[in-house]
Amino acid sequence: MCGIVGYVGHRQAMPILINGLKRLEYRGYDSAGIALMSETGLTVAKESGKIARLEQALADMECDCTHGMAHTRWATHGEPSQLNAHPHTDSDHEIALVHNGIIENYRALREFLGRQGFIFRTETDTEVLVHLIRFHYKDNLTDAVRAALTQVDGTYGIAVVSSRHPRVIVAARMGSPLVLGRGDGENFVASDVSAMLEHTNKVVYLTDGEIATVTSEGFDVTTIQNVKIDRPIEEVSWTLDQIEKEGYDHFMLKEIHEQSRTLPNAFRGRLNWDEGIPRLGGLNMQIDELRRIKRIIITACGTSWHASLIGEYQIEELARVPVEVEYASEFRYRSPIIDENTLLFAISQSGETADTLAAMREAKHRGATVLGLVNVVGSTIARESDGGVYIHAGPEIGVASTKAFTHQVMVVSLIATLLGRMRHLSVQQGQEIIDAIQKIPDQVQEILEAEEQVKQIADEYYKANNFLYLGRGINFPTALEGALKLKEISYIHAEGYPAAEMKHGPIALIDKSMPVVVIALQDPVYDKVMSNIAEVRARKGKVIAIATEGDTEIAERVNHVIYIPKTNRLLTPLLSIIPLQLLAYHIAVMRGCHVDQPRNLAKSVTVE
Repeated sequence: MCGIVGYVGHRQAMPILINGLKRLEYRGYDSAGIALMSETGLTVAKESGKIARLEQALADMECDCTHGMAHTRWATHGEPSQLNAHPHTDSDHEIALVHNGIIENYRALREFLGRQGFIFRTETDTEVLVHLIRFHYKDNLTDAVRAALTQVDGTYGIAVVSSRHPRVIVAARMGSPLVLGRGDGENFVASDVSAMLEHTNKVVYLTDGEIATVTSEGFDVTTIQNVKIDRPIEEVSWTLDQIEKEGYDHFMLKEIHEQSRTLPNAFRGRLNWDEGIPRLGGLNMQIDELRRIKRIIITACGTSWHASLIGEYQIEELARVPVEVEYASEFRYRSPIIDENTLLFAISQSGETADTLAAMREAKHRGATVLGLVNVVGSTIARESDGGVYIHAGPEIGVASTKAFTHQVMVVSLIATLLGRMRHLSVQQGQEIIDAIQKIPDQVQEILEAEEQVKQIADEYYKANNFLYLGRGINFPTALEGALKLKEISYIHAEGYPAAEMKHGPIALIDKSMPVVVIALQDPVYDKVMSNIAEVRARKGKVIAIATEGDTEIAERVNHVIYIPKTNRLLTPLLSIIPLQLLAYHIAVMRGCHVDQPRNLAKSVTVE
């Protein structure tokens, strides 16, 4: 969601901060601002809209500033505007603050501060926090921040500077990610390592309830209770090249095409063909513990929820263990039934999704073993879970998830196969799945090479106002994900449905102007799906079919067919989603949409 980058060192801060903000654009935002510290005091500039507007406003500014911070805002309290943009300052214009998250008790704090004579200029919850820090300030900025945060309920990742404390940034975290970067005579604060990867790959991840005082010489980390913390410096394995477009028009297109190259990272070193079993040491569970599991819950949001649904089909079929997939946003509010024989997987690309993190903590509180499936090393879910598996998708910059989805499905496939081998799958059955897994990257590349056909189909339907996506069995979640991709980036209304459910309502919408995307693979429900296609065609709907290579029959019954290679039935979502990603992408481009930063969306949803 919102983005933070701070710098203190020996170089000019403004270009470092602006470039850092540009690296964070993918997270989603509606305004941007910067606070720079010089010998003359604090300079703040803010603009609604894109970072380019802020950069233009700063073009004529001459500022010898080696200390500052910047922010991109995604509006929660108060509309997107220059006034509501961050940084916010106190009444004396001496303290500036940027904030990711939500202060839940801001109304009570605002009333309290109003009685103390503080005047508010914005509609935001964040402005309350900067005035509260001023209220507690007594010559020590870190102590003032600490005192203010003891009164705050909610989530925050904050950075604070003051003209009374040049070359100092105070940062604190509760539920919203913050990372410190160690350089040579310079240090950084950011909400995402991508903002500072150009300058350093040595980082320290703050955890909830920690405060850092950052100078050019180093940083001190303490708890809100002022207990000193020694945090190890870690090295980020991602490179700057990995977060560049590499000649593609958009990050999303680059990440779609990367999948054939990155998917091996999800299973490399994890497959034991001789025994027909995946090896996932990060689960931190012994074989007998895995065998004792009586029930599995998978909790996630958005695209990760769709990957979870695929995991439900795979685990129940291969391991014969009952699986429930829960929206993380609803999980902890419905008093879930959990005991020591329950295993919960929390799936999140960022590892910081607020709803998923809250669900994970609730499950741990109730006694479940909790495992995380995340992409970002050092993320909160990775640190707080009992074990887990990194999906190794590499940096995903496009807001609409593509390669993270396929990597999640791949890792869940490994887990399902492992659990199956622990119970009743034979060595040969395990080997067959492993063989199919190893072929997936080349099969993905084969589909990508047919992109021009998908583009031609997009050209025919990009003006449509509604789409329907249908699938059955394990490809019903794929239909959901395909519909989500289209609505996220093209703003076309799209719905995913189980194909057989179409006649229970959605069939009323079908006419000659309704494109219907049907995943119609040669599997046990193929004949049923063909009947559903006939129902659509009888009402003059336009059918775009995703079909199995070699199926000539279907071409005579639909308007368009996109073929995917044959694979193990439980792995088909890894292939069937690729043309749906491409279709959404090309439709969005043809409609002139901002593909990488769709309106109102954020990459990492760190508020409930």
